[in-house]
Amino acid sequence: MYLGGRWYELALAPNLVPRNDPVASLDVSLLHDRLLTPILGIGDPRTDPRVDFVGGIRGLRELEQRVQSGAGAAAFALHATSMEQLMAVADAGLLMPPKSTWFEPKLADGLLTHVLD
Repeated sequence: MYLGGRWYELALAPNLVPRNDPVASLDVSLLHDRLLTPILGIGDPRTDPRVDFVGGIRGLRELEQRVQSGAGAAAFALHATSMEQLMAVADAGLLMPPKSTWFEPKLADGLLTHVLD
């Protein structure tokens, strides 16, 4: 967590991590369920105007700049979701939570049309 010009490491006791739930055990879920909602009163991170997402490629410096500029009061940097975590969520038939599906490198995509005669 970046707050007041300093980085802080937030840790949760391992026994508080729900190991039998692949979604609830994700860092983004733990942050939301243990801090954002109960302490800051943030419900839906997709619609709450107090939450903004910064993609991992932009780095910690971007988070620092947003707080230092006053655009945000605090910033949180999370570990990337691992492929094992992603597969566990998919295998359980569940959906990834908001703000948890940023992956690098991005696959090139687009639309290609080819006329066949």
